[in-house]
Amino acid sequence: MDEIQDEIHEECGVFGVYSQENRDVAYTVYYGLYALQHRGQESAGIAVAYADKITYYKGMGLVPEVFSGGNLEKLPEGDIAIGHVRYSTTGASQLLNAQPVVFTGKCGKMALAHNGNLTNTKQLRDEMIAENAVFQTTIDSEVMAVAINSMSDGDILKGVMRACPRFKGSYALVIMTADKLIAVRDPYGIRPLCIGTIVDDYVVASETCALDAVGANFLRDVKPGEIVVIDSQGIHSHMMENLPEKSRMCIFEYVYFARHDSIMDGCSVYEARKEAGRLLAKYYPVEADLVSGVPDSANVAARGYAEESGIPFVEALAKNRYVGRTFIQPDQRQRENSLSVKMNALRANIDGKRLIIIDDSIVRGTTMRKIIKMLRNAGAKEVHIRICSPIIKHPCHLGIDIQTYSQLIGAYKNEDQICQSLGADSVRYLSVDQLVQTCSSANVGFCLGCFNGQYPYPLEGYEADKLKLE
Repeated sequence: MDEIQDEIHEECGVFGVYSQENRDVAYTVYYGLYALQHRGQESAGIAVAYADKITYYKGMGLVPEVFSGGNLEKLPEGDIAIGHVRYSTTGASQLLNAQPVVFTGKCGKMALAHNGNLTNTKQLRDEMIAENAVFQTTIDSEVMAVAINSMSDGDILKGVMRACPRFKGSYALVIMTADKLIAVRDPYGIRPLCIGTIVDDYVVASETCALDAVGANFLRDVKPGEIVVIDSQGIHSHMMENLPEKSRMCIFEYVYFARHDSIMDGCSVYEARKEAGRLLAKYYPVEADLVSGVPDSANVAARGYAEESGIPFVEALAKNRYVGRTFIQPDQRQRENSLSVKMNALRANIDGKRLIIIDDSIVRGTTMRKIIKMLRNAGAKEVHIRICSPIIKHPCHLGIDIQTYSQLIGAYKNEDQICQSLGADSVRYLSVDQLVQTCSSANVGFCLGCFNGQYPYPLEGYEADKLKLE
């Protein structure tokens, strides 16, 4: 596959805290971001409100790297703080684009952190530039912040209520002024966002695992299309107008993005992944000596497969815990180079054995191809691949780094052709209906666009790219 040339599209984590008193709120955000590190490993930032001011620090790297050397201690005590972890694709990996976005506007000091991706960023940016707006970054998050500020008339809630209907795409926002913390989820609820409490304080986070990390009790999920305002008067809810009849949460959150100990919109990520493994064993059995998962996100599903099939779960791959996820490296070359130091085959466990290897998805195929070769070189007799999601046939323009058909092995190969390309003995995927079944306890609908091409917002500009492959 070609190296990825797209930019701006991102999958991130956001966190915010509102305290009833001045305290070390930056530390609360720090631990929350640490729990969300899996959602973004390229940059991190924290902004703190105190004495009608906002100060911040952000940098490139992992959370503990960015806030080492006394950088966290330099942030003052305050009563409100927000934070962000980010990953980007090629071209956008730079400090300039790290979040939160912080500036002074009609509402005074303001900071915004965003998880998601807008599809009409260029249109909005061009319209605001025509009205003399000035932009310092290349990210859609700044476009959102400028739009909210320009439409606020000094009232941040009014700005959010007026601007959000203009945003097309996915967004989970935490917004901070000198006296308010605001959480916003797009009308389709594509990206997750939840609320928790620590005694009288409120916490907002992308996942419940971050609430657990700071000792917060889960209160509820932010509803699709909801604007939650937290201030000295308590917590207030406002709903956007003309909401769609059905929400469209990204089902990939359950497949891969979220930490397995999180609960999203009423559904346990752990249980969803385990059920995926059970369904793979039920519908796509194969004779084998052991079943194993590609660490770490597929291990839960592999145990589900083992329980359903009666085939023992045995570790086939050892993971280097100090190497980041290959899926969220900024370019293809870094993804491929990192795999050789990321994991290794356990020869003692697999030599002469027939293996079933469970993975959450196959995007480009390069990683799985190398894994299969690694297992065969370590003596595996057979390698059967079982995937906890359907074939990814279409790009995502709502926050995942697959923006073109040319990046997707499933865009131009069927199951048998993929099997041959990977060098596996067999490859089987869950169907779309089976994947939805794994999340049956969720109280939202799902976006399945990368599997079936049906998106909540139109996908434009990709058909020509697909035709080149045919």
